[in-house]
This record gives sequence, C-alpha cells and structure tokens, in this order.
Amino acid sequence: MDNLIFSLNATLPIFLTMVVGIILKKLNIFNDNFLSSLNKFVFTVALPILLFQDISSTDFIKNWDTKFVIFCFIVTLLSVAISYLVSMFLKDKSIQGEFVQASYRSSASIIGIAFVQNIYGNISVAPLMIIGAVPLYNIVAVIVLSFLKPTKDKLTFNTIKSTIKDVITNPIILGILIGMIWSILKIPKPTILDKTLISLANLATPLGLIVIGAGFNFKKAFNNIKPALICSFLKLLAFCALFLPLAVYIGYKNEYLVNILVMLGSATTVSCYIMAKNMGHEGILTSNAVMLTTMLSSFTLTGWLFILKSMGLI
Repeated sequence: MDNLIFSLNATLPIFLTMVVGIILKKLNIFNDNFLSSLNKFVFTVALPILLFQDISSTDFIKNWDTKFVIFCFIVTLLSVAISYLVSMFLKDKSIQGEFVQASYRSSASIIGIAFVQNIYGNISVAPLMIIGAVPLYNIVAVIVLSFLKPTKDKLTFNTIKSTIKDVITNPIILGILIGMIWSILKIPKPTILDKTLISLANLATPLGLIVIGAGFNFKKAFNNIKPALICSFLKLLAFCALFLPLAVYIGYKNEYLVNILVMLGSATTVSCYIMAKNMGHEGILTSNAVMLTTMLSSFTLTGWLFILKSMGLI
C-alpha cells in the first residue's frame, strides 16, 4: 500500500499539471503564439539547464561502475531498436519518429530519481543509470526525429548533413556535454550561479507539462489512440518483461535493480513532446503517450516492485 501511495504521489501531480494546461487553454489564458514561445523557452533554456544540473552534480570518479553503465547503455540501445522495428508496422509513417521516441524514452531523471529516493532515502546509483541512459536517450531522439520527420520522404546527403547539425547544435545535447565536462573537471559553481541555474531548471518540468496539456487535442487524440496504447505497452510492460530477467541473471539486486526498473518502466518523459514539437513533428502521439504512461505507471511500477520484492530481489 505504501508503494502504491508513493507512486500515486509521484505521478498524479504530473498528470494534474497537464490538466491545468488544458484548463488554461480552455479559459483562453494561453493562445497559440504564447504556447509556441513557451515551448521554445523550455526546449532551448530550461531543459538543457535541468540536464546540465543533473549531470554536472554527479561525481563520475567516486561512483563510477563501468559494468552497470554499459548495461544501461546496451539495454537502452536494444529498446530503441525494438521500438524502431515495431514502428515499421505503423500505417501512418508520419508518426514513426514520435512513436520510436515515446516508446523507449523514460522520465528517469525526474520521476525516476524521486522513486529511488523514496525507497532508499538517497539517489543511490541513479546517477550512473542517468549517465548510461539519458545522454543516449537524447542523442537518439535527435537522430530519430531528424531522419523520420514527416516532411522528409527519403534519405539524402542533405538529410544526413542536417541531422549531424541538429545533433551538434541541439540545446539538450549541449546541456549534457557541458554537464559531463563540468563534472569531470570538477569545476566549482558559485552559489549565485548555482541558485540561478536551479531556479531555471525547476521551470522545465512544470512548464513542459503545462505546454503538453494546453496543446492536447482530444479529437485528434482519440481518433488515433492505438499507436499511443502500443507505446504505453512497450514503455511500461514489454521492456521490463524482456530486460529485468536479464538484469537478475547478471546478478543485479536492490538499488541497482530498482534503478534498472526506473530506466525501463517509468513514464515517457515530458521532454519527448518538447523535442518532437521543436523538430517538425505534430506532437499529438507524443502527448498521448506521456499522459497515458503517466497515468498508468503508478500501477505498473507498483506491480513490478511487488514482483521483485516477492522474489526477494529488493
């Protein structure tokens, strides 16, 4: 019961914040131009700063575990490959890029850390999981969303050139790279700078959720709900069923196993929608997947925890 209550406390406020966005749009407090500007701010400023803060605060040397980081990286890569293979069967190819990203990409650095901290009282080995998975999440997202844009019919040299440019100049990728360099070099942060960055980073999630809610189109959403349901199945159930047994076989238990669970089975991250919208995609499928996985993850994560506890693994 405690795990269920925690899961609801961790996920329902996120969903309710999206509902606030829906209400504000219905009340005409937000218009499309304002939402477009807000969306751009989250993508180019708030989210990169959030990622920079998470990664730059991680002590790479002290907490490094090469085997675990490689495991997280490989499992994430396999999840991407499975998502892409499933996406090839979609009738509507214009949503293929959104489908792939929404299927594999977890809210590991937001919901995930809170989940781990509630169980163990600290973030445990979560930073290693983030290092192994989150940079790859974002790099692959940029590549997938670039190559699979609805407006691009075939792969050309210009497409490859444009994709490379998108990867190099993407604000989220830059936030990750600068954060990694900052952490490795152990560059100190003056208090004034740190507090300013924290304030800006704290804007990323609530503003992103509000933008998702305000941009949610019920008519379009429920006219094309099947792909979002498939995304949710992959995100919350399929990847956990495939890779948790492998993690147990290798020997991971306790904190390591919980972090792997979070990486595989937490809700689709809000930044999926921000990236999709800013890279030429409609965003309807992504917002559906975020909302569905956010609602359902309270129950699926609790179910996975119950199974792992019953087996004496955590």
